[in-house]
Amino acid sequence: MSVPSNTPVEIASLKENGIRIRWADQHEAVYPAPYLREQCQCATCVDEWSGEKRITPEQIPEGIHSTSIIAKGHYAVSIHWSDGHDTGIFPFNYLRKICPCTQCLEKR
Repeated sequence: MSVPSNTPVEIASLKENGIRIRWADQHEAVYPAPYLREQCQCATCVDEWSGEKRITPEQIPEGIHSTSIIAKGHYAVSIHWSDGHDTGIFPFNYLRKICPCTQCLEKR
């Protein structure tokens, strides 16, 4: 049985440089910390009725970094941030979808 391409085999904190994920298909991506913090989909960061973002890049502190990355079952991670934010859950399929590498950006 093959492993889905949206299954991570390694997740590493790079502190201020973001988070590196190596996927089952060997694709590797670095998610810059400010970018990933802005992509949080929790109810604090995104209006649950309109879907409008409540956080802007300007509101993200300079030097933001993950303080912990916690597995949520076999489908997601919770990332705790240096600004105190800790309610976001990042499903693996969402992380793969928002991959910021050039190769993935060209496919969108």
